Amino acid sequence: METVYTAVGGSEGLLRLAEAWHARVMVDEVVGHAFSRGFHPRHSERLAAYWAEALGGPAAYSKECGDETFVVRLHSGNGKHEEMDRRAIACFDQALGDVGLAEGEPLRQVLHDYFAWATTTSMARYPESAADVPEGLSIPRWSWDGPQR
Repeated sequence: METVYTAVGGSEGLLRLAEAWHARVMVDEVVGHAFSRGFHPRHSERLAAYWAEALGGPAAYSKECGDETFVVRLHSGNGKHEEMDRRAIACFDQALGDVGLAEGEPLRQVLHDYFAWATTTSMARYPESAADVPEGLSIPRWSWDGPQR
């Protein structure tokens, strides 16, 4: 069976999606705040590599950038932020349309489900302190059937 990674267009498709999402969040008055102190100059490429690994592609993110512990720590210690999470997901849904994925398309739904899950689960698990994030976490994998064990 084709992976979600392949179906979205591989690394190039995910880079287009990451760039579209990043453009959306940068102009969102709530989500954009998360980037107000700056961000990595290759944020979109790194995000695309992270998504690629999670969606069945190569493990380039883990090899070149860091593990899940690193990513979750970046998103931890900022308190609960449900409104920002909702808006980040809304920006993602808009970005899916920006890259040409139509409403009702199975791939669009799988990508939405993945992003919503990652945003409200793994990235929101440690609101009090980044120091609470355990060492050695692996990037969770996601397929057409949802999270993989």
